[in-house]
Amino acid sequence: MENKMFCYQCQETAGCKGCTIAGVCGKKPEVAAMQDLLIYATKGLSAITTKLRAEGKEVSKDINHLVTMNLFITITNANFDRGAIIQAIRETLGKKQDLLAQVSDQSGLPEAAFWNGTEDSFDAKAAKVGVLATQNEDIRSLRELITYGLKGLAAYSKHANALMQDDEETDAFIQSALADTLNDDLSVDDLVALTLETGKYGVNGMALLDRANTEAYGNPEITTVDIGVRKNPGILISGHDLRDLEMLLEQTQGSGVDVYTHSEMLPAHYYPAFKKYPNFAGNYGNAWWKQKEEFEKFNGPILMTTNCVVPPADSYKDRLWTTGATGVPGCRHIDGAYGETKDFSAIIEQAKKCPAPTEIETGSITGGFAHEQVFALAEPVVNAVKSGAIRKFVVMAGCDGRMKSREYYTEFAKKLPKDVVILTAGCAKYKYNKLDLGEIGGIPRVLDAGQCNDSYSLALIALKLQEIFGLEDINDLPIVFNIAWYEQKAVIVLLALLYLGVKNIHLGPTLPAFLSENVAKVLVDNFGIAGIGTVDDDIKLFFGEA
Repeated sequence: MENKMFCYQCQETAGCKGCTIAGVCGKKPEVAAMQDLLIYATKGLSAITTKLRAEGKEVSKDINHLVTMNLFITITNANFDRGAIIQAIRETLGKKQDLLAQVSDQSGLPEAAFWNGTEDSFDAKAAKVGVLATQNEDIRSLRELITYGLKGLAAYSKHANALMQDDEETDAFIQSALADTLNDDLSVDDLVALTLETGKYGVNGMALLDRANTEAYGNPEITTVDIGVRKNPGILISGHDLRDLEMLLEQTQGSGVDVYTHSEMLPAHYYPAFKKYPNFAGNYGNAWWKQKEEFEKFNGPILMTTNCVVPPADSYKDRLWTTGATGVPGCRHIDGAYGETKDFSAIIEQAKKCPAPTEIETGSITGGFAHEQVFALAEPVVNAVKSGAIRKFVVMAGCDGRMKSREYYTEFAKKLPKDVVILTAGCAKYKYNKLDLGEIGGIPRVLDAGQCNDSYSLALIALKLQEIFGLEDINDLPIVFNIAWYEQKAVIVLLALLYLGVKNIHLGPTLPAFLSENVAKVLVDNFGIAGIGTVDDDIKLFFGEA
């Protein structure tokens, strides 16, 4: 079956059905085709590595890293560079052929394991192996749900790998699960079970990254972050990769160039290790989707370390740099393999010639409420709950986006009863983290645990509260979940929460388009997954008042 562009992996997909002409994100059909082909080739490679492990043979870390990088490249808003994606396909096919020769028994391997087309055949092959190649709607839905969860898990793994932390068991699972999405013998029930197993490894992947970050940079602590500007020229770093930030800070010492964070990099300020750098200036701007306006005003160069790239306007395209999984045609890319020190000298030299950032706001943001910091506050938090000062917590983690319907989350935060505390992680917080929501007995009403990568902290906090209150069921906690999603890292967070037994999660602003009616019913019936309503209706539903 041949198909044209079809992509529905993110929340903003066209008409909540699928992008078929061009991506709402800015992705062109020719780029989408190569992403589909890269996923197909990576699934073929994964089928081979899974077979090799079954035969008792070793798979190298380099191959594990290649698989996770390939998945990361195809995450929404990461890589728009067709040439870079083609290069990744070529490398994957070469590694695949080398490993295939090591398989003793090649029976049972899927067609993807053997395909080794040349570049002139890439477009024709891509047209046959995209999302719609699976004709059964429910099987397709589950395969994509698993694949998108694995993309999110790969992102966590990649960040941990950058800090020289690996988990062979998780890598083996990512590859075996990718191979299973090609297996026509698996039933709907088999794929539902694999979906939950993906959530299990999502918990493991988040734990790995949490350990990597905290061992390298210390446990996040309560920190007030300036959102104004200084007088020096600056570099704005966006995305999620803390190792890239560390290298940039080290290389800008004494250069006269300040470093500012943007969007999901804001929580870097909470880590003790980064506070020693005098030129670590503050946070500039808001969530990813406002970057065209804000990057224009920053004046200096911008380094995109991971997904959350919006194709740039010509006015600042020459100041946008990419690294890691990211790529934008016409923008300069800084290479660097795992364990290597990247050379940021060119972007630093450009910064020196640029004006200082234009101030777009003043004030500060307070955050740093990751698990260890909240555990340190456990006694006053528990006492506040027991006394009734805190009635409930609401988890409002996840992603921000440009859709007008996302104003729901700002209005929801404003209308929350004054005895409710928000737990958040990810860029969803930009919908309310600059509101003056006050405190409860010295406890801020917005507790920011960090990046979407730090959602593990929210799970640990819930589990700790369950232990403190002596509850058998995590769902008996005074916690409600009203989560905003946008891309595939949010998918693995959702699957991880489902694996941990969390029920009645509300997901918005829309339910994923990739959930077929029957698959959505399974999630509703078994886990109580629901969408959002109006702000007033949801306030009444969660807290019993209008």
